[in-house]
Amino acid sequence: MLTYGGGWLDRSSGLRTDPDWISSTLAGPTARVILLWRDQCLVSGEPSTPLRLPGTEAIEVIGAADELVYLGSDGGDDVFAADLSTLTMDRAVELAGADGVRDVRALVGTLTPTEAAVQAHARGLLYWHRHQRFCGSCGAPTESRNGGHLRACSSTECARLLFPRIEPAVIVLVEAPGTPNRCLLARHRGAPEGAYSTLAGFLEIGESLEDAVRREVAEEAGVRLTTVTYQNSQAWPFPAGLMVGFRAVAADEGICVDEDELVEARWFTRSELRERTAAGHRLGRPDSIDHYLLRTWLAEED
Repeated sequence: MLTYGGGWLDRSSGLRTDPDWISSTLAGPTARVILLWRDQCLVSGEPSTPLRLPGTEAIEVIGAADELVYLGSDGGDDVFAADLSTLTMDRAVELAGADGVRDVRALVGTLTPTEAAVQAHARGLLYWHRHQRFCGSCGAPTESRNGGHLRACSSTECARLLFPRIEPAVIVLVEAPGTPNRCLLARHRGAPEGAYSTLAGFLEIGESLEDAVRREVAEEAGVRLTTVTYQNSQAWPFPAGLMVGFRAVAADEGICVDEDELVEARWFTRSELRERTAAGHRLGRPDSIDHYLLRTWLAEED
């Protein structure tokens, strides 16, 4: 399972449209509130664990929150998320009874996949609320509805409905044609010397996912592709991404980097990648789909 997916929350889309249901659920015994401050989790203990307060113990926190959203039910808890971003960090920590704040990506090794998915969901949704305070059509303030899954323009003349937007991106492991088996990795501008990763880029209007893979690889590395095959996808709410993973085969071995996004690209054999791993080089971020693409390719036979 890829990190940040598989949260399996019942998002109760048919119920969260009712403000009375939201209010009664928040006041009930199953309500739990997770807390964020400027995209970071409020945590306690050692190792750091994100706080999840009973709703009845979070009344003061809820009152101080800029936004409260309903994430869903995990079978036992009805999970809400509160945003304390307008407070100072010290005040947010004090009010919540926390020990500090941490980025969810720094906690991945200590959280279950479900916990990581819920925290990332909260982070992405609250980020959207902070950046959608006004209508893009008329400029009027917007109001949160449907448990935080919709904002509506407050102007009666406009009344535009605003939904959280997802920014899809493609990420691809490109294989060389023929033998020996090799994959294409690149060093992006600003990356440390010797830090290589797979190629990725955002989908543009009018493109299919496969179109975006072909364009990005051609633009950045000058490599033309033959086959492009879907592998897996990953929620990436940092702040609002969806990473769609592919494997592709190059038409030839020619490389011509753009010297803008990329400063270097080269083909690696499996043995070379294994040597790099043994020497301490990472195969992408451990919580990212690029790690999955590289790990599954390395597990195959030459």
